[in-house]
Amino acid sequence: MTTQLLFGEHFKILECRKEWSRIRVAFDKREGWILNRQMNFMTKEDYDLVQKGPQRYLADLISYVESENSMLIPIVLGSSVHKRNGHLKFEGAIADSLQRKCDLIKTALVYLNAPELWGGKTPFGIDAAGFTQMVYKINGFELLRTPAEQASQGSPLSFVEESEAGDLAFFDNAAGTIDHVGIIMEDNYIIHVNGVVRIDRLNHTGIFNGDMRNYTHKLRVIKKII
Repeated sequence: MTTQLLFGEHFKILECRKEWSRIRVAFDKREGWILNRQMNFMTKEDYDLVQKGPQRYLADLISYVESENSMLIPIVLGSSVHKRNGHLKFEGAIADSLQRKCDLIKTALVYLNAPELWGGKTPFGIDAAGFTQMVYKINGFELLRTPAEQASQGSPLSFVEESEAGDLAFFDNAAGTIDHVGIIMEDNYIIHVNGVVRIDRLNHTGIFNGDMRNYTHKLRVIKKII
């Protein structure tokens, strides 16, 4: 699994087969295969309206939408609740505009202790770049899908001390490939995904895990995205 689609996300179909379709997600241009029975079709006009219109995301950990036949559909934090879903009844907290940079940490803490899942994007399973992408997305900012792609965005900072809460820190492996990312907090802490979404110390060397009493990730670059 390379990524996940949450409720309400829109995409284009690139190839359609009997059971599966290859798609391209509108938000971050990721491509992959999904089951045909897990999607609903929309007109090109509606697609364009959703793409150009304001985006609205669920701000609660979990909620429900009610279908026309009174069936409850569970949705999770970060699901899209746009006007195209107007035939569905929904009551819940919505994030629908650009938030302040300081709100990033507030959103990130909602995911605290969520288990790590490769390709995941929900509080019930999430990976490092999925975590940073969803936190930024809920607050109205766009990030790409992988750590390496996200590292191509924003402006680099020279020192940890130059960063502020909400900036991103990127880390590389022994081969020099950027394969991890986390969100910088105040006082040299970082919230990231390592087994679970957790908070550790950050310095110029990298991430120091207080439980293991060693460094788990080597710092490569710090980026100011907003």
